[in-house]
Amino acid sequence: MATLSKPKSGKKNSPFRYAGGKFYARKLILECIPSHKTYCEPFVGGGSIFFAKDSSKNSILNDKDSDVINCYIQIRDRVEDLITLLDGIPATKELHSHYKNVFSPENKLEQAMRWYYLNRTSFSGIMKHQNCYWGYGEKYSMRPENWPPHLRTVSEKLQGAYLSDNDFENVIDSIQDDAFLFIDPPYYNADQDKFYTCSFVKNDHYRLAEVLKKNAHRLKFLITYDNCDEVRSLYKWCTSMLDKEWNYTISRTDDQKSGKKLKDGFRSGRYKGKEVFITNYIPDV
Repeated sequence: MATLSKPKSGKKNSPFRYAGGKFYARKLILECIPSHKTYCEPFVGGGSIFFAKDSSKNSILNDKDSDVINCYIQIRDRVEDLITLLDGIPATKELHSHYKNVFSPENKLEQAMRWYYLNRTSFSGIMKHQNCYWGYGEKYSMRPENWPPHLRTVSEKLQGAYLSDNDFENVIDSIQDDAFLFIDPPYYNADQDKFYTCSFVKNDHYRLAEVLKKNAHRLKFLITYDNCDEVRSLYKWCTSMLDKEWNYTISRTDDQKSGKKLKDGFRSGRYKGKEVFITNYIPDV
């Protein structure tokens, strides 16, 4: 590849900021993953687990959000062209507004550049238009000069991965036997329409449980969900349910309680992530 002599970050991190991402839970999740040759994420989103884990012989990454998948494809196949488009563009509130409201991409590469820029400079990487607010801070956000090295590292990791924007049911039904699936759907009890451009209604949660049960004899899966009675009831047929929690922090550029805009960013206190890890196998933990 042409990127071999150019600087890379070497970090096993997602290229994106992503609401509901599993960055802070990576260690707990990786401990539960069994050996496998084929790896699949039907809801890849920011892909924190894919980028943190060792590479598999086969990787299938899917998300219904075609903008997410297009950005991954451009990073995988045209990373230097994408870097060229981003070169010299600073992270400013004015440019965030321009790319959100004015800029009109003329091709898939420009579409990916726009999406990536907004994702890196929006609060929590929220990309739904009406909730996509400026959220970059010098002290805690990845600076634009550091985007190229990390994009090259991400591109290297994505080589050979199959990328698609299909419905999750089609992905799970069609994947080969003995594959391992890491499944991180939108929360059951969350107003996820605020965060994601593709809606996920109650019936989709039921569809997910049904298609997993139908394929459980030939696939292994780990699903991470909000820890609630409805989810436990949906998956009572599974082998293992593990209550897990972890610490995380939220950084922002505004103090929403007082309505103040803060020049250097506002770092909140620590929070607890609490979920249930559900598997159809016995995790080795």
